[in-house]
Amino acid sequence: MSTIEKIKEDVLIEELTGVNNEIVLYNDDVNTFDHVIETLIRVCNHCSEQAEQCAILVHYKGKCTVKTGQFDELKPQCTQLLQAGLSAEII
Repeated sequence: MSTIEKIKEDVLIEELTGVNNEIVLYNDDVNTFDHVIETLIRVCNHCSEQAEQCAILVHYKGKCTVKTGQFDELKPQCTQLLQAGLSAEII
């Protein structure tokens, strides 16, 4: 097997088994910046700067990926975001 074929195989295996899900947080007209930031810190283990940057991106871009990982790890976090009144989904 050539080096290029090996790299392609490794990439394919990583796509099939690796970190390929993400929690996307969407903008709404209900939640305050403080609530979003506090929730991201509590649920997603963001530092305050990361949570603030995500909140700003959500506000101006309409959405932001706030966490990546395997589906089973993200599901409880996404559920907590939804329970906190935020709009989020795993894609």
